[in-house]
Amino acid sequence: MTHSATPDAPVRTKAYAADDAVSPRSENGRRVPEATYWAEYYHAADICYEWNDGRLEEKPVSRWETIAVYKWLMGLLEHFLKVHPIADWVVLEMGFRLALADKTIIRRPDLGVVRRDNPQPLGPGMASYPGIFDVCIEALSDLSQQDIRRDTVTQHGEYAAGGVPEYYILSHRVEHQAFYTLDTAGHYVPLPLTDGVVRSRVLPGFQFRPRDLCAQPDWDSLRADPVYAGFVLSGWTAAEQRAEAEAAARRQAEAELARLRAEIDASKQ
Repeated sequence: MTHSATPDAPVRTKAYAADDAVSPRSENGRRVPEATYWAEYYHAADICYEWNDGRLEEKPVSRWETIAVYKWLMGLLEHFLKVHPIADWVVLEMGFRLALADKTIIRRPDLGVVRRDNPQPLGPGMASYPGIFDVCIEALSDLSQQDIRRDTVTQHGEYAAGGVPEYYILSHRVEHQAFYTLDTAGHYVPLPLTDGVVRSRVLPGFQFRPRDLCAQPDWDSLRADPVYAGFVLSGWTAAEQRAEAEAAARRQAEAELARLRAEIDASKQ
């Protein structure tokens, strides 16, 4: 089924009272047809709405500490895709439609990854994603138990039922982090944690330690870490290795030249 989201869909406008200038009034829970959501709420700049089977859902916010985790993982993914350009990614401005067995929903993951061999690759002019993301990543909203349940239970079930191959839940607390992959029955199971490292199945070679998501080590320090050395600043590492090899070759040539000169000088005596 197609929908009406386009790059130039109108932005919703509405009148606010004076005290709404800072905090716009939420329409969370309001019933609207899907076409109205795409036309009037999808591109709204004041509040990020998703759509759940006829009702608007305001996307909850995350704590700054969790946002920092999200930004670090996004940076790590950017490093990986520069070395292994097998996928592209978008942030929550781009939503996708899931026609489930019992309802239709429109979700806007904090970060969505699409492999370039996906039947629906990302392309110019897209304002919404017409396929199924290969990885959905959500920064946990933990300001209330309802928000936590939304990410860990509701969306967990929706993404699995919709066929999203991998789903990550990020948090500044390791115990709240979760990384799922679909099994052969279409259910989410945790990605194996081997030697403290999570390895993506959708993005072969992309790997990280959950504890590093919280520690957020700087990129330069990761170049010597075997978990990340293959894709974090690998160009710099290769250049340094070439420079070191060239310097070693120069030193060897200079030593050989000095040896020859010494032999010549010795023969003249």
